[in-house]
Amino acid sequence: MEMHQVRYFLAAARTLNFTRAAEECNVAQPSLTRAIKLLEEELGGDLFRREHKLSHLTDLGERMLPLLQQCYEAAQGVKQLAHQIRRGEVASLRIALSHTIDITTIVAFLAELTRAFPGLELKFLRGTGDEVAELLKKGEADLAIAGGLGVTWDRLDTWALFTEDFALLASDEHALAGANAVDVDMLVEQRLLVRPYCEQFEQIGGAMRQRGINLEKTHAVGSERDMIALLEAGIGVAIAPRTTALPKGIHRIALRGLPASRTVSLHAVAGRQRDAAATALMKLLRGADWSRYIH
Repeated sequence: MEMHQVRYFLAAARTLNFTRAAEECNVAQPSLTRAIKLLEEELGGDLFRREHKLSHLTDLGERMLPLLQQCYEAAQGVKQLAHQIRRGEVASLRIALSHTIDITTIVAFLAELTRAFPGLELKFLRGTGDEVAELLKKGEADLAIAGGLGVTWDRLDTWALFTEDFALLASDEHALAGANAVDVDMLVEQRLLVRPYCEQFEQIGGAMRQRGINLEKTHAVGSERDMIALLEAGIGVAIAPRTTALPKGIHRIALRGLPASRTVSLHAVAGRQRDAAATALMKLLRGADWSRYIH
């Protein structure tokens, strides 16, 4: 597949007229037609239903359009990146993460990004959902990933990445650790490690109070690291997102009866100029098959 074939297809899909598409691409119509025909042969089917001067996308064409559009934009991004590297314009990328986002969830994408941008410097910022939103607003972060920002702003662009449920975390020595799943009612007598910085803190707390669980009998932690340390010491149990990375000795248990989940989203400021690295990471995250990363 050649990029000029993709460019010709996108022009024809936009105009639905091969003559106008050829004029836009500054090529002869037979050359454009031949290139699209070769693309159709490679993809194994017609992309257009040709009707005299008018053309319409086939079902295959409709399905291929967003994928080929993304492919073309990515190729253009690579060219732009090479140009920026030559001019020394690639500098740093500032990513704000809420406290509840485990960075291991996105490490594979960051590794791919740094391979494509050898001179890139990454800067990570942490905060609550509200604090992450402020970092974006003030221009102190280029992109943000959070389980909900808790604010509305007309310049905020948001793309959902994945949705996950919450699980119970306990030391392998804990009495509940041997269970594959437990009912939330069984937590009545347990000392909970609560996470006030969690974007779903109020949602989870409200659901548990409805089940008669006393949230006064808790230890409040200030970070995921503190939570893990207390769990390892056998000081209580915790409710945390399924993507929370756990060390050996901490058991993850399915939790029944807790109507709580979270959607992790990518956020950026609409209309604000982004460099090639930010654009590339956005495309990587938005185009990912998250089922490979969420277990």
